[in-house]
Amino acid sequence: MSKTGNKIIIGIVIFSGIIFIMFAFIIFISVVRSSDGYFLDKYSLAGRVAIIDVKGVIDDSEDIVRQLDNYEDDSSVKALILRIDTPGGGVAASQEIYDGILKIKDSGKYVIASMGSIAASGGYYIACAADTILANPGSLTGSIGVIFSFPTFEKLMKTVGIELEVFKAGELKDLGNYSREVTPEERRMVQAAIDDTYDQFINVVSETRNLELEEVRKIADGSIFTGRQALDLGLIDELGTLDDAISMAGVLADLGDDPRTIKERIRRKPLLWEYAKNLVGLGDDVLNNRLWPYIEYRYSY
Repeated sequence: MSKTGNKIIIGIVIFSGIIFIMFAFIIFISVVRSSDGYFLDKYSLAGRVAIIDVKGVIDDSEDIVRQLDNYEDDSSVKALILRIDTPGGGVAASQEIYDGILKIKDSGKYVIASMGSIAASGGYYIACAADTILANPGSLTGSIGVIFSFPTFEKLMKTVGIELEVFKAGELKDLGNYSREVTPEERRMVQAAIDDTYDQFINVVSETRNLELEEVRKIADGSIFTGRQALDLGLIDELGTLDDAISMAGVLADLGDDPRTIKERIRRKPLLWEYAKNLVGLGDDVLNNRLWPYIEYRYSY
């Protein structure tokens, strides 16, 4: 075979190898994205500041905690920002996210809470776990308190002639039965649970914000505050935007005041599903509501 023929064969082999490597690279990126939304920055040796969005009603902690665990194990992430824009939500879900933040802090990474339009009740509870809390002057926060509610339809059911038969073992077993009024015993039981979770909340605020417990009690009546008011009360550390939080995180992590950031890619729901949902007027707030009562750290309603 001539030298020209050998060169052609070698060129084809090299070209095929490049194509194969590019194809494998594309597949690798697809796998990484589809598995947890992470980009290749996860495997970069360069320092990054990670951003986690906490948006909407906190009904579930799984996704946020998963992201916290991922970033805890990622050596390229040197600091973390929680962008909080939520009225709060379930007590247990808020506490699980709070504990997840403490865990990532224990790994040596700095955590900053950046408040958006609203970071109230459970949203503020989560922010308390951060090393530093920033809010815009007009952010709404606070709403320190607990709520438990459910509808009752006793009068309506009597009017239309509907009855609900309940068989139970245990006098308080059917708490939340919408076909009757709440009994005095049920009210005492629920109030005791609310008081206990309320004490948990104000103790967290007192400990993390270095405020006397009685000082916290005075403002923990469900009141909301602007970012500027919250600063005066010692509920936040500084006024600032998300960009300010990023700059602060970069400086604290020795990455400079303009660090590179990493954030999970938002998975878009199928367009057909979005269209059908909007057609019948079912927003995410409706679909995410539980069908049974539960205790919430939530700015209501």
